[in-house]
Amino acid sequence: MMSNDLPQLPGLKGTRIVLGVCGGIAAYKSAELVRLLTKQGCAVQVVMTPSATQFIAPLTFQALSGRAVAVSQWPEGQADRGMPHIDISRACDHLLIAPCTANSLAKYVHGIADNLLDNLVLARNCPVAIVPAMNVEMWNNPATQRNVEQARRDGLQVFGPAHGEQACGEVGQGRMLEPWEIVWELAKARSTQTLTGQHVVVSAGPTFEAIDPVRGITNRSSGKMGYAIAQAAWLAGAKVTLVSGPTALATPYGVQRVNVQGARDMHSAVLGLVPQAQAYVGVAAVADYGILNPSTHKQKKSDASPTGLNMEFTLNPDILAEVGQWATEHSPRFKVIGFAAETQNLADYAQQKLVRKKAHAIVANFAQEVLGADEATLQIYRTDLPPVTIERKPKLEAALDLIHHLFSHP
Repeated sequence: MMSNDLPQLPGLKGTRIVLGVCGGIAAYKSAELVRLLTKQGCAVQVVMTPSATQFIAPLTFQALSGRAVAVSQWPEGQADRGMPHIDISRACDHLLIAPCTANSLAKYVHGIADNLLDNLVLARNCPVAIVPAMNVEMWNNPATQRNVEQARRDGLQVFGPAHGEQACGEVGQGRMLEPWEIVWELAKARSTQTLTGQHVVVSAGPTFEAIDPVRGITNRSSGKMGYAIAQAAWLAGAKVTLVSGPTALATPYGVQRVNVQGARDMHSAVLGLVPQAQAYVGVAAVADYGILNPSTHKQKKSDASPTGLNMEFTLNPDILAEVGQWATEHSPRFKVIGFAAETQNLADYAQQKLVRKKAHAIVANFAQEVLGADEATLQIYRTDLPPVTIERKPKLEAALDLIHHLFSHP
């Protein structure tokens, strides 16, 4: 995923962001961060440390944000605004510091405030997130590690750092996250953390049942809904493992992806993961039948065989039913959520599937309306609550509504 692939993320539109920029080479990335945040509908006010102006000019940020950049506690020509650290911090929904240097981190932890940005950190009454950026040895230094842990204990959110090549030529931990990654982390920090501490397994996409090394039987599932569910679960605070059939989709940010081909591969992967998880969301369009005798070589067209390819079918395992049975026997609090894409009799089929699969919930929709689409209407069926409708909206938004509905109820 790249910056141009960012959808409209939850919790960002209309948010007032104060972006603090400290004096490090990664400050050049913060210009792109301002652009992305502005594109998300955020109002961005940039505050720079004096040393940050040695790496990038304030005018760059002013042009991108549409607001004058604050650098000094005593701005020239603004004698009537004698307390900018108070004024700016009170007009802020989230204080984001990117890059955050080792020096600035140490000052935040120890309450030292000798520039405008430091004073903002002390005076703020909103959440603050830091994005560390420094040399690998500086990051690994015991003093820095103590400061990071203390920052977390003090309630500061820490995004990153990443592992990679650094400006000094060394390679290791300490590289600042890319701007698009920071936007995702900020969206997560501003989302309702319904699933904190939970591991959710999601299956998504089609399966591919091989006839021979070239041909196979599959279906029209794009995987978009399952990928949206996986992304929404991560935004809600979960550790997410996505078991995916063949799709052209990028892996959702923050999600671990396991690629599979056929239904039996998906069955093995899912059943191997659920004992370490707290929930399974089966969104994948799993083939009911597989090929019993797939050929090891490409089957050739032959005039002597006008009936076509030589195939025998076998019933594939029912992943959702097996997870439902496992949960019933071993972990009654484990949530089993299935999907039903139907072309008719939606409510009847969904209710039957709910009972037959021993599921906590079945999420149903009409296949002809959702396959390959970017939006979805979802009908939620549970044994303990009346049906609920999530009206048609972009799939990520629908997935977030679904996650919060399913996991905010016992």
